[in-house]
Amino acid sequence: MSLRIGTNVAAIAANRNLSQTGQELQRSYERLASGNRIVRPGDDAAGFAISEQLRGQESGLMQARRNADSAIGLIQVAEGALSEQNNIVVRLREIAVQSASDTVGDTEREYLDTEFQALVSEADRIAQSTRYGQKQLLVGTGENFDFFVGTSGDTKTDVINYQLDSDTTASALGLSGLSVGDQDDAQDVLQDLDESLMKLAGARAGFGAIQGRLEIAGNNLETQRQNVTEARSRIADVDVAEESSKLARNQVLQELGVSVLAQANQSPFRALKLLL
Repeated sequence: MSLRIGTNVAAIAANRNLSQTGQELQRSYERLASGNRIVRPGDDAAGFAISEQLRGQESGLMQARRNADSAIGLIQVAEGALSEQNNIVVRLREIAVQSASDTVGDTEREYLDTEFQALVSEADRIAQSTRYGQKQLLVGTGENFDFFVGTSGDTKTDVINYQLDSDTTASALGLSGLSVGDQDDAQDVLQDLDESLMKLAGARAGFGAIQGRLEIAGNNLETQRQNVTEARSRIADVDVAEESSKLARNQVLQELGVSVLAQANQSPFRALKLLL
């Protein structure tokens, strides 16, 4: 075996391997600490590009789901008001039936009509005051709403359009001008009140249909987000078991490398013994 003191080849080789082991050990620490298999683009350039694209898609799906939830909230605000208006019209019909009977006199009919008119005013007030933000929902504005529930930017597939044309003001429901102060009038308004109930039912059916569609869209978005998240996880997330094994291996190699380097540095001293 040749001995050299000018160039310690064994020490250079040991130091090179020790340096590589140190780099691998550092990568293992970074991956385990961050939870990511791809800490920097250089770890896997293609995987990094795909995972970042999926991360953007995942974020977009999350916001699209929020958009769907906000749209459902708008519909629920309107539906809550319609439910109260429906209760009012049912009570108006009850008053009319009571006033139409000879079991009450003219004085009682005046009292019943007072309640009747107050309830009509309240039904109209509910329609005028029901808002989502600054948008009135029950006055028949005819405003078009575009609920963006996608991520591709294609308006044909990512937008749910809804025209807000429900008008449940007292005049639109046919409640304005009705009275139960007279027995004949009380009997006549029953048909008008039935028509009012049908108009409310139609408005509620319209809101119910769009709410059902939005809920389905939201569930679909949640499913897509889950699948995209899983796909990104397979690419970008670290396998802790595998990386822990690499960490243990590199720790052992580092200890061995330090020991071998120390021994390699002793080689020149063996050459000195030949001169003594």
